[in-house]
Amino acid sequence: MEPRAADDSTVMMTELVMPNDANALGNCMGGRVMHLIDIAAAIAARRHARATCVTAAIDEIVFHQAVPVGSVLVLQASVNHAGKTSMEVGVRVEMESAASGLRSHCASAYLTFVALDENGHPTPVPPLLARTKEQQRRQREAEERRSRRLARLKGRGKG
Repeated sequence: MEPRAADDSTVMMTELVMPNDANALGNCMGGRVMHLIDIAAAIAARRHARATCVTAAIDEIVFHQAVPVGSVLVLQASVNHAGKTSMEVGVRVEMESAASGLRSHCASAYLTFVALDENGHPTPVPPLLARTKEQQRRQREAEERRSRRLARLKGRGKG
């Protein structure tokens, strides 16, 4: 299977935070941000695998700041690592101020997706071609996270 470039999976998504997305403080609910993260990551995984992909795990979501109604969320997702049938996708979420247009980092997440064939069984994914130093760094860090995740699962009797 021919490797696919990390750039080919990149997703850039924008979403306006509306009042129905808000909590009692007038900020976007964390669950709404998580929903958008999952969508952006699923698209990136699908682009890489060229197959249906399902969320298998979310290693971490970190919220850095609140996002008020009227802000624009900008999500960037790309595949960081490809294994046999699974991929790690990293998502960075920025908030764009309506008043200034400036962006600030508001959330990050790492998700694992599994590619499925037409019968719903795991199917091989292409290796990831990391061309830039940044992509290579992300790939190395994803491999380290995968090792830690597998060790945790093994420690729980699941691996």
